[in-house]
Amino acid sequence: MVKPVVAIVGRPNVGKSTIFNRIVGERISIVEDIPGVTRDRIYSSGDWLNHEFNIIDTGGIEIGDEPFLEQIRGQAEIAIDEADVIIFLTNGREGVTAADEEVAKLLYKTKKPVVLAVNKIDNPEMRSQIYDFYSLGFGEPFPISGTHGLGLGDLLDEVAKNFPQHDLGEYDEEVIKFSLIGRPNVGKSSLVNAILGEDRVIVSDVAGTTRDAIDSLCTVDGQDYVIIDTAGMRKRGKVYESVEKYSVLRALRAIERSDVVLVVLDGEEGIIEQDKRIAGYAHEAGKAVVIVVNKWDAVEKDEKTMKNFEQKIRDHFLFLDYAPIIFLSAKTKKRVHTLFPMIQLASENHSMRVETSVLNDVVMDSVAMNPTPTHQGKRLKIFYTTQVAIKPPTFVVFVNDPELLHFSYERFLENRIREAFGFIGTPIKIFARQRS
Repeated sequence: MVKPVVAIVGRPNVGKSTIFNRIVGERISIVEDIPGVTRDRIYSSGDWLNHEFNIIDTGGIEIGDEPFLEQIRGQAEIAIDEADVIIFLTNGREGVTAADEEVAKLLYKTKKPVVLAVNKIDNPEMRSQIYDFYSLGFGEPFPISGTHGLGLGDLLDEVAKNFPQHDLGEYDEEVIKFSLIGRPNVGKSSLVNAILGEDRVIVSDVAGTTRDAIDSLCTVDGQDYVIIDTAGMRKRGKVYESVEKYSVLRALRAIERSDVVLVVLDGEEGIIEQDKRIAGYAHEAGKAVVIVVNKWDAVEKDEKTMKNFEQKIRDHFLFLDYAPIIFLSAKTKKRVHTLFPMIQLASENHSMRVETSVLNDVVMDSVAMNPTPTHQGKRLKIFYTTQVAIKPPTFVVFVNDPELLHFSYERFLENRIREAFGFIGTPIKIFARQRS
């Protein structure tokens, strides 16, 4: 499912981040923090009235030392490029300003739906202050209060009405869809070119199903693949190159459509925080993951170099302990051929189903080996375990009291399930339910 993208745009000091935090905090279901995942405050995902969407706070996008108007222009440009629906936020206490009009001029250029919101309308008596904003030319202004949370429901109702009906461009179940994500200049495009340049690969390009996207179809050893890429990943320009966080926004749509995500690292430069941030989105989305260390040809090596680098990856990416690691060079094409077997393995494990009887044998053997913990004199009892979903494999453990299943014991069960069935390359989820 490709989620629509909503961006909040406006001049400084109108309350963009307040509205973003208010929506995220009270209106949106967000994924819980996971140890080892660095979170990025300008982006979140959630739902409103059964509509799932992604949301961007352009107030969190800084354009360096650019002048005031250039900063606004840069933030709006990113939002216009990325969003399906734009919330144009203004300040009701200050009325229409010249800066508001400048933002309006930028938004006139887009064909995207724009919903005008007037913030800081904290009580009904202030509603008369919204009428001046009709002059901006975006129809009816929606009065809201970020401080008190007023009017956000009506605003989000209007936003949801403008969500596009994406053509999901579904492929056959047998086709494996994968994408490459990573920060700028790690060699994603070079790696795509190297993959498509393999002698055994049959390639054809088709129009993408999301904006500016190209899907490359290829067949390797009888298996059909789709490489999901966006033209925007190769886009160059002052604004985009000056905003590190931009690469995350571009990666999100590709992640949503993928079965397997290749997290590309720069072997020459090493690991930085942004690598963890980007990889965290693939993990949170529940996708199969393969970690790819590119530019390995440029690294001075001895017999311990690869092992040491792999340990660094494990130390930094604690949440991706299930992901296999491949070292290669897009430039020389060395070891590029090892990618497809690993992508296929990760995809198969991502959609693996386990027989209930065999699964319960493994769980009960695990309990016999390591008895369940007690809490305040009460012992956890595991009655039954079943797999309820794939992509990623998801298991429900029926117990006497879900509160007694401590994270550490859940982790123990996960490790035992992995030992028994593999699940290389895919996250697995375990939920505790009380037996009725």
